[in-house]
Amino acid sequence: MQPIKVSTAQFENKSGDKHYNLSLIEKLAAKAAAEGSQVIAFHECSITGYTFARKLSGEQLLAISEIIPEGESINRLIKISRKYNIVILAGLFEKDESDQLFKAYVCVGKEGLIAKYRKLHPFINPNILPGNEYCVFELFGWKCGILICYDNNIIENVRATKLLGADIIFMPHVTMCTPSSRPGAGFVDPVLWENRHQDPTSLRLEFDGMKGRDWLMKWLPARAYDNAIYAIFSNPIGMDDDQLKNGCSMIIDPFGDILVECRNFEDDFVTTTLYPTKLSEAGGSRYIKARRPELYKDIIGKAHLPEQKVAWLK
Repeated sequence: MQPIKVSTAQFENKSGDKHYNLSLIEKLAAKAAAEGSQVIAFHECSITGYTFARKLSGEQLLAISEIIPEGESINRLIKISRKYNIVILAGLFEKDESDQLFKAYVCVGKEGLIAKYRKLHPFINPNILPGNEYCVFELFGWKCGILICYDNNIIENVRATKLLGADIIFMPHVTMCTPSSRPGAGFVDPVLWENRHQDPTSLRLEFDGMKGRDWLMKWLPARAYDNAIYAIFSNPIGMDDDQLKNGCSMIIDPFGDILVECRNFEDDFVTTTLYPTKLSEAGGSRYIKARRPELYKDIIGKAHLPEQKVAWLK
């Protein structure tokens, strides 16, 4: 397994405007490829926009959803990948032949669709069904997985994806800056975004505090550290419908250390090289080998009715 150069991006998407969003994906992918990146990852529903979907009917969702891989957006991604010789990961709403709806994230290369994953824990709209399987695939000799946003908050999903062989997990999100029961959570005033050039400090304080990055740091590095994986975190910057998002797209190594991170208010990306030696050097590699599943397999596998309440959607 050879080192691999990976980028993760942030950009301000437009709700429902797939043409515009794909134009930004192409712009950033082209620039990353020119700088030598082999792979670039974008955020959850980066092709369609995300938060506006909470207001849509089932019929409206079907209208913006696509069949994968035949859909127009997937074909456009493949053309971009082929043109710039870079693997691209991006998200959109999916419909199947029976008009069932899913939250999907795809990986494409110049030869076509490499992988598709359906979010296991969707909640933005009641018409969207959950996916029911993990996804592990190969890129440049590396085993990779995908978990979308809330999927990563359920720690069993990350461990299961690792145990299936993934050493890189792509973690596309649309997160932070929303209300929660945790102390310090809440929306960030869109006025601060409008004034970001005149007063960047006030916006940065909100983005970096408990409404944003400080919360992310409570758990995201631990997912990488505990499982000895590279975590590729992608998140939008700016307004997503009527909610402000704070970017912070980053790549975390198996030691739980942040290697690179988007720290501006622009449509941008960061790039780093992943080295396979870290996978075995990191402590998580030893912890996985030391597991005693006979002690807890019946506990973890015990029948359970999932419950999910997201207050800000009400």
